[in-house]
Amino acid sequence: MTRLDAGPETFEAPAVCDGPRALLLEAREVPLGGVRAMEVHRSLPQRELPMVGAWCFLDRFGPQVAKMRVEPHPHIGLQTVTWPFVGEVRHRDALGSDVLVRRGALNLMTSGAGIAHSEYSVGEDAVALDALQLWVALPETRRHGAPAFERHEDLPVVELGDGATATVVVGAFAGATSPAAMYTPIAGVEVRIPAGGRVLLPLEPAWEYALVGVDGAPIVSTPEPVTLADQSLLYLGIRRDEIEVRAERESTLFVLGGEPFEADIVMWWNFVGRTHEEIVAAREDWEAGAPRFGHVVGHGAERIPAPPLPAVRLTQRRRRG
Repeated sequence: MTRLDAGPETFEAPAVCDGPRALLLEAREVPLGGVRAMEVHRSLPQRELPMVGAWCFLDRFGPQVAKMRVEPHPHIGLQTVTWPFVGEVRHRDALGSDVLVRRGALNLMTSGAGIAHSEYSVGEDAVALDALQLWVALPETRRHGAPAFERHEDLPVVELGDGATATVVVGAFAGATSPAAMYTPIAGVEVRIPAGGRVLLPLEPAWEYALVGVDGAPIVSTPEPVTLADQSLLYLGIRRDEIEVRAERESTLFVLGGEPFEADIVMWWNFVGRTHEEIVAAREDWEAGAPRFGHVVGHGAERIPAPPLPAVRLTQRRRRG
């Protein structure tokens, strides 16, 4: 996924991460990919919340009927986690990957020092689409390495009781571990709760967490009850052993968690780095057609040009506490 809004974001009052929190944030609507044919809802980053662990970006595209055409574009310093709910999207990248992204399958792309990819909905007509796309910032030990792509259809499912289940998409949760290659302690989990269900989600006290509303508006005890509406994000902070969630009707939510990230990052357009100079160099390489990004299989010269850099120096997102 590419961004039309290149940033840079400003973060004036980040949430302090020194204990439990209950910070409810609403997603904002942004255009996707240079045309206004699609709208996405962006939950991360926000002024009050730059990151959750290594999670630095979260878009939900849908539910909507649209024709997606995201031409080749670059990434550095991150992993893209694509988790569909409805519809199929064709992913092609500079490694030669050419796959259909569909419900139940995790598609994980690791950019390392550089990769390019494209995303098209299937067919020439508008189709029903709904999915999460998330970015994970890579640590110093992996961000300069080679790119990679993985697809996983056999993910662990944990029974939470009262008919609820948790699919461990990436990382570790409730004693289960996803096969996806991740490079920081992390959790990305889809939780489904039947109508009338009540569950306790186990958490790692040293990690920070957030819950993302997908469907059904479950109620989270923080201990005060908080309704997790669709497209909303509830930041829970750290030092929690568990959190109770109940559903008056069938509900789905997504758990983001992880160890607080090792470094402050600079994020602009599709790039995650550590300094202004890194971002400038990546933009110049993309515009010059440098080999670090490769060529996306099945495409010709079409590509998304990098937007102009802002007239100010890009600064790091400050970590919380």
